[in-house]
Amino acid sequence: MLDKVEIRAIIESEIDKTEKQIIEYKELTKPIAPENSIGRISRMDAINNKSVTEAALRKAKEKFEKLKFALTKVDNDDFGLCFKCRQPIPVGRILIVPQSRTCVKCSN
Repeated sequence: MLDKVEIRAIIESEIDKTEKQIIEYKELTKPIAPENSIGRISRMDAINNKSVTEAALRKAKEKFEKLKFALTKVDNDDFGLCFKCRQPIPVGRILIVPQSRTCVKCSN
């Protein structure tokens, strides 16, 4: 079992990665200037790609908030316990989805 110091370090690392993703997505979702001389099809592709990136940006922001929340809870006695069934969340799940507050069974 990992200790809380290791879990905290993993969550902090995920926060850093997610922050970088958010910055990158924000850059990619800037408005497409109409004066850019790209063809109609290319402009439609760019608009479609922009909407996909905007969805990814929303997900990254949501993950970022959940990670920050998890970081505030890592030192609590009930951290790593499913808030529904109160059973331990497997370490693998905490490592993959550190912001998770439920075990796999309860998340379905």
